[in-house]
Amino acid sequence: MKITQVEAIPFAIPYRKPLVFASGEVHTASHILVRVHTDDGLVGTAEAPPRPFTYGETQASIKDVVDSIFAPAITGESPYDRELIHGRMARTVANPTAKGAVDMALWDIIGQATGVSVTQLLGGFTDRMRVSHMLGFDEPQKMADEAERMLETYGISTFKVKVGRTPIELDIAVCRAIRERLGDRIELYIDGNRGWTASESARALRQMDDLDLSMAEELNPADDVLGRRWLVEQSRIPFVADESVSSPAEVTREILGGSATMVSIKTARTGFTMSQRVHHLVESLGVEVVMGNQIDSQVGSLCTLAFGAAYESTARRAGELSNFLDMSDDLLATPLEISNGEILVRQGPGLGIEIDEDKLTRYRQDR
Repeated sequence: MKITQVEAIPFAIPYRKPLVFASGEVHTASHILVRVHTDDGLVGTAEAPPRPFTYGETQASIKDVVDSIFAPAITGESPYDRELIHGRMARTVANPTAKGAVDMALWDIIGQATGVSVTQLLGGFTDRMRVSHMLGFDEPQKMADEAERMLETYGISTFKVKVGRTPIELDIAVCRAIRERLGDRIELYIDGNRGWTASESARALRQMDDLDLSMAEELNPADDVLGRRWLVEQSRIPFVADESVSSPAEVTREILGGSATMVSIKTARTGFTMSQRVHHLVESLGVEVVMGNQIDSQVGSLCTLAFGAAYESTARRAGELSNFLDMSDDLLATPLEISNGEILVRQGPGLGIEIDEDKLTRYRQDR
């Protein structure tokens, strides 16, 4: 079986409301659908979500690097030769979500060819994951309203609250409003997207000590090396590295350097192959993980779910799987369903991604 074509299809689907956070805001899912075709007629599918404020990629840059560099480098190779393909893509620095999407499409092909789901190929721990919902900036009562709606409608009881605004009291008020509204029925954690300084972060954590936060993510920049270490040393809850750990090497640096005590795995940026390496690395170090969200569509969320359900450590916590609910539409022919706060892994070979071709035609931007 050989790769015959690699497609990078730009599409854009508006969000019902923008997701706003410390490092940027997203109004439209302007993503890339990656399709890898083989001479056996199998097609692997995945999604690359550009986040210029995090990784520097744009929709145009992802399409260009896939079309002009990755596709010529891997066409004619076997999808099974992932190490060869990764070596060729690694000649080009950065571009994490472009590489991640190609990698996940290869795993999808291998699953289809062997008649096994990607979750089973990776480890097969469980067939479902609990869901965490991400809440962007808004007024305290509106964010509490959204959390309550998610709990009542979908049974979601874990919430990641975006923080990082100044004065810090703006976000403290939000977290307090959500906790007061929903009490101990929910798990609550925060993500600063590098918006605060180390001292602001320390003050905020002290003032929220009574809110039973389960973890805190990227409150200040990892590049503030001494400030970050000082903050992590005094944190009474796990400190999650996310944007600062886009490769296994960065995971090693941040954990052993004392700049984090927990890691977010995002298949959008590390695919399945590199995510697997991150998982094995942190497991050997005794470091906990959470499955993160890149504000993915249902295609990307399905990939996160497939990986998260494969291992005990990634399935232990709720995964960030629900922000496709904020989109006005999606590309999957059969939408994902959240019931009792969980999503089930798709049965059948590969990833189980079936694209609604009419919707793709409607939302693609290259025709």
